[in-house]
Amino acid sequence: MSRVVRSSKFRHVFGTVFKKDQCFDDVRVTRNAWDTDLAAANGKYVAVIYEAQGGGSFAVLPWSVGGKVDPKLPLISGHKSVVLDIDWNPFNDDLIASASEDCTVKIWGIPSGGMTKTMDTPLQTLNGHKRKVGSIRFNPVANNILASTSTDFAVKIWDIEKGDTKFSIDAQHSDLINSCDWSPNGALLATSCKDKKLRIIDPRGNKVVQEVADAHTGIKGSRCIWLGKDRLFSVGFTKSSERDFSLWDPRNLSTRLSTNIVDSSSGILMPFYDPDVNMLYLAGKGDGNIRYYEVVDEAPYIFFLSEFKSNTPQRGACLVPKRALNVSDCEIARIVKVGTSKLEPISFQVPRKSDIFQDDIYPDCYAGEPALTSNEWCAGKDAEPKKRSLAPGFVAKEKVVEFNPVQKQEAKLSEEDLKKEVDRLTNRVAFLEAELIKKDAKIKELQG
Repeated sequence: MSRVVRSSKFRHVFGTVFKKDQCFDDVRVTRNAWDTDLAAANGKYVAVIYEAQGGGSFAVLPWSVGGKVDPKLPLISGHKSVVLDIDWNPFNDDLIASASEDCTVKIWGIPSGGMTKTMDTPLQTLNGHKRKVGSIRFNPVANNILASTSTDFAVKIWDIEKGDTKFSIDAQHSDLINSCDWSPNGALLATSCKDKKLRIIDPRGNKVVQEVADAHTGIKGSRCIWLGKDRLFSVGFTKSSERDFSLWDPRNLSTRLSTNIVDSSSGILMPFYDPDVNMLYLAGKGDGNIRYYEVVDEAPYIFFLSEFKSNTPQRGACLVPKRALNVSDCEIARIVKVGTSKLEPISFQVPRKSDIFQDDIYPDCYAGEPALTSNEWCAGKDAEPKKRSLAPGFVAKEKVVEFNPVQKQEAKLSEEDLKKEVDRLTNRVAFLEAELIKKDAKIKELQG
């Protein structure tokens, strides 16, 4: 019987590593074992968490400068402890957020032309978590809205411009939060947790609206991402430590739409999704493989396409925004692979001979423009993400989204309160002096 091959325009997609002078070599990638992607990219820069002494640092590398990285590379080094996660602002290529073990989230502005000296003063510091902050994600629709998760089991929603916590979802998780991801319209937030539960949160309602136990039965970590507005995808491990993934309907998490065992490797799968062409990429930590799938509306919903293989293992990875790709080469995705000391961009291309713009593989994509202000979103308004064409000759209206952080002012004491504080401290000093005299007298008596 002849084997039936499923028809797909992406069946022959292949991955190619950039040339050596376009990769970033001799990068001191952090050795911290916290499970994040370790890197983040936009159209101008690639950022990677760095190994540094005496605090937390990360590097910001422009795409235009490849090859061997300067050992004296200027870093962003304002955290008091290790940086655990980073995320670029989707509406401003010069703004990046970092989360750290020092319990803070910081917002940084990259100077025009890139980094020329080490930076240790952020534009904004977000204080509120009681323990280390493990993951951060910018809202894809609302400007200046950021979600953070912490080992204090809380999820906080910030207005980064005002520096305020707008919403805080507390006591809804019973263990370490492994990952979080916004729905495409920025209305809901999905989280995966070490308690093996998958949750969908309404952040503006401060409540969990859906949850399912034993999303993945293994004791190792898990992750979740949205595959469009009506599908939720999670990766994790089985009881026998096999890597697996599941697909869910976010309106009813009680039944899996699909589940599949991938292999028995020990590193977690890092999922990335392209909603324009419905392609899913799974990069495995600790191995050099990147599997890619096509997501459709019919069961079993997720169809394996092919696999990029490499002998060098990856410690992390990140997806480059679609609007930064090379459409003339039919590049449909670019993933930056984070090795032990190297960043390798991998280009995924559809083999086409024609030089004409391939509109069937390049539908309108995410524009990187806010559809809502932070105040509109906090007030309950929803909107779909803005899109733009990738066709050559199409001129996008580049809008510079300004960031004007409101610095917190320290409360000033009135003259009367200041006098009371001086009196209190004077009395305290007099008391301590009297106690010291008593102790000296007691010592002399015992020596006497």
